[in-house]
Parts: sequence; C-alpha cells; structure tokens
Amino acid sequence: MSYAQQMNLYHVLNRGVDKRKIFLDNGDRVRFVHGLYAFNDVLPANNTSRALMNDLRGRSLGREKLVDIHGWILMDNHYHLLLSERTENGITKFLMKLNVGYAKFFNDKYKRSGTLFQGRTKKVLITNDSQFQYILHYIHLNALDFLDGAKEWRIRDKTGIKSVRTALEHLGNYRWSSYLDYIGNKNFPSILTTKFFNQAYGNYAHAISDYLRDAEADGLTELALEYP
Repeated sequence: MSYAQQMNLYHVLNRGVDKRKIFLDNGDRVRFVHGLYAFNDVLPANNTSRALMNDLRGRSLGREKLVDIHGWILMDNHYHLLLSERTENGITKFLMKLNVGYAKFFNDKYKRSGTLFQGRTKKVLITNDSQFQYILHYIHLNALDFLDGAKEWRIRDKTGIKSVRTALEHLGNYRWSSYLDYIGNKNFPSILTTKFFNQAYGNYAHAISDYLRDAEADGLTELALEYP
C-alpha cells in the first residue's frame, strides 16, 4: 500500500479577509500555535490555561485529539496545515474551533469586529505518492517568501533558489513552521505528529536538501494550494 493510501491526508489553507495580515507580531503567532494544541481536543478547550501553553514545550496531558497535525506554517496573511482525522468529522470540528478562537482573540486584541478569515478553509486531499513526497516540503518552503532573492522558489531552478545552503539556513531560522521539529530541533513538538513522514523520508533534513537540489518533478505544481 502506498503512503498516500494509508490515510486521508489533507493540505488545508485559510487566509485573512481581503488578503489582510492575520499575524501582526510574534504574540499573535504564539497564540495561533497555542490554538493548534488547545483546540485539537474532542472536549472544549480552556483558551487561557497556562498549563496548556506550557505543555506546548513537550509534556502530554493525555487528551483525545480530533486530528493529527503532520505539518504547518504561519505566513503573514495565511496559514497552511497538513492534517488527517482521528475522529469522525475531526478536521471540520478542529478548523471551526481554531478559526473562531483565533478570530475572537485577534478582534479583541486589535479592537476590531467582523470576519477575519476569507470564507471556508480550503483543503486538498493527497491522492498519490508523488503528491505525498512533495507536500511537506512545499509547506515548509513557503518560508522562502521572506528570503530576499528566493521569492520565486516555486519555479525550483536557479532563478528561484540561487543557494540551497542559504535557503536551508533561512528555514532553520524561521520558527513558525514544523520544519525545526522535523530536523530534530525541538520547537513546538506537542502539536505535531512526525512519525508518518519520518518513516517515509528517513532523514528529513537530507530529504528536503535533496529535493531543493533536484530538477523540477513533473505533475507536482497542482498541489500548490495558493490564492491568487
């Protein structure tokens, strides 16, 4: 059985209404990451619990999760997640709690009202192994949008990434994704399930480095879940 057939794996994305920024400072980003942990539970989450916030650093409270989070990244005006369900309708329930909870926090903090996110969260089912081998790299490489000279990284040639070494250093300095945990540097390990992709890749640091050095693979750009 192929990796893609072993579970229903979804790449999901939502962004700010009218393309507005939804993360204005690191406090916002920490709060969203906290939500990735606190809202991933069949029971209602205590949004203000210091115990839950501390638990992001590695302890476990023995909760029943709605989803497994296999990958994630926060950008200025959107987020990407890689999810599989652990309970029936787990993704829908998790995303509703996550989006509503963060929007309430954001609106309270910045004294605004109204919708924060642009409609329903988009999601794409990973259906084959070519997509499976690509999607986690794609999520992590979004951080290259913040690296001068690498904003065309999706082209995957020398016009997009001039230095693989520089690109990898940048990824290693970007805290707001699952990349650090995948390469063995604990960042927010409690929200993440790495076992599935670690089994597929072996050494993830080597896998993403090889990916950046390889020629563009056919048939993968369809997985780039982007807004215009």
